[in-house]
Amino acid sequence: MSKKILLTGNNGYIGPVMTRILKEHGHTVVGLDTGYFKGCELFEPEVSPDRQIIKDIRSIGREDIEGIEAVIHLSALSNDPLGELNPSLTEDINTSASEKLAILAKQNGVEKYIFASSCSVYGIAPDDKPITETSPVNPITAYAKAKMEVETRLSKLADASFHPVFLRNATVYGLSPRVRLDLVVNNLTAWATFTGKVAIMSDGMPWRPIVHISDFCRAFAAAVSADSKKVHNQVLNVGRNVENYRVKEIAEKVKRIVPGSSVEILNQTGSDERSYKVDFSKITKVLPAFKPIFDVDMGIKELYEAYKKYAMTDDDFKGIKYIRVKWIKNLIESGKLDNNLKWKNCDA
Repeated sequence: MSKKILLTGNNGYIGPVMTRILKEHGHTVVGLDTGYFKGCELFEPEVSPDRQIIKDIRSIGREDIEGIEAVIHLSALSNDPLGELNPSLTEDINTSASEKLAILAKQNGVEKYIFASSCSVYGIAPDDKPITETSPVNPITAYAKAKMEVETRLSKLADASFHPVFLRNATVYGLSPRVRLDLVVNNLTAWATFTGKVAIMSDGMPWRPIVHISDFCRAFAAAVSADSKKVHNQVLNVGRNVENYRVKEIAEKVKRIVPGSSVEILNQTGSDERSYKVDFSKITKVLPAFKPIFDVDMGIKELYEAYKKYAMTDDDFKGIKYIRVKWIKNLIESGKLDNNLKWKNCDA
């Protein structure tokens, strides 16, 4: 059944793909985005929302919820390094604004609130045993702690007419009009494409569950269409059991697909200490309509071909356009954003 969906953060990395897939499923999409990543396009999105609201998520009001039947909430400072840029802003944007949106949605009769959480809430797993939705969480960054706090707060709002759903995604990879190079598969493929070396900053041993961006979006489409009682207040890991890899295993796959590349393990101590394998069995039972299509080999090939097709350059690879924390810092340093990440003029 077609629904009118408010999609927050629709002009980021995931949003354009989510818009396309939701519209393919017959839904009406209202996008809400402040526009931080305008100018970060590798290519123009092929599909646009039916209506676009340009607004900071912190300023959302009742007027933005009018007529909405379901919310898909992507909007956030979008990864661990960016979340650490200013942890208090991560609290304001990722936590408080997410709760405010949920309260408004509930007050205005929105049935489903589908929250893009993250497997990063698992932090550092004590062993190689795959983690389920009922395993202890161990968030170690401001970003992951905010995701966990939002889950906790929204769960308390659940009742017979308001159905929050928490989709904890694996690390996303794959092509988008606003592609990111600060995600492991996208990054390693870019290294191989532009330098001939698949550079791993760590020892390559951390576990990373990964999921293709289109499959990630299909999970949300399945959640929108699912019986509300089946998904009510549910936590679902989003990914595939076969897509748990050590970072060095991803690098080896990149090497096999990108011509002339080799793996270079730098063994540098980085700030990202996360390592976890994840069990994705539950989502196949709760959302049988979720049927992933991509595997990482397909994703690497897709990315490599796109980097060439759209003439991405070595300067792009080394620059700020496709790295979220660098882009946001540039907006601040150039005077477009203030230190609270609000636009200094209203036509930005």
